[in-house]
Amino acid sequence: MVHTFSFHQNLRIHISAAAAVSILGFLLKISLLEWTAILIAIFLVLVAEMVNTSIEEIINLVKEDHHERARIAKDAAAGMVLLATIFAVVIGLIVFIPYLK
Repeated sequence: MVHTFSFHQNLRIHISAAAAVSILGFLLKISLLEWTAILIAIFLVLVAEMVNTSIEEIINLVKEDHHERARIAKDAAAGMVLLATIFAVVIGLIVFIPYLK
């Protein structure tokens, strides 16, 4: 994880967003159930980003030239991160909007 954090900007962005959401959760004193939803969403995004990075690195190691199947695998892995991020945003909105009214 240290290597990914050091060399991949996307993970740093996700961790920064997770820190901001955590600070907001503490400031708004969200419930235990809300914390559970937020932490699951954060964990899902971080795991998806790590899996995406792993897939990309393995493909880059095995295939130096561009191959359609490699592109499809990389796109699918990136799509996984996108879906996890959308899920996390929706969870964040569901949890935080009532507190911000």
